[in-house]
Amino acid sequence: MAVETGGTEFVVGDDASPLDHLLAAFAGCINATGHKVADEMGIDIRDLEVSVGGEYDPAVFMGEECDERAGFQEFEIEVDVDADADRETLASWLDAVEERCPVSDNLQAETPATLSLED
Repeated sequence: MAVETGGTEFVVGDDASPLDHLLAAFAGCINATGHKVADEMGIDIRDLEVSVGGEYDPAVFMGEECDERAGFQEFEIEVDVDADADRETLASWLDAVEERCPVSDNLQAETPATLSLED
């Protein structure tokens, strides 16, 4: 499963699962953060494409016995950027993007979530 974004537009299919939407949110956030950080660093981005994918075992979701987690085991993120910056500058840019992307932060940190029934 993978979702790609070019520019700031991306499409998630009509039959997309919640996991597809999660990948799309991740890709979209990296893309938007990338443009913001580039503007602040004075980097002119001519084209930015982000691809986010991951594998998961649906066994837990299906109620089967399994040693895996219910969600993705890891994410694979590829960033293809055409910009007026050298490789070293782009590496610094990408470090800042990863640090500042809110979706990346929520996925990589242990963010508490409370599930409750409404009265």
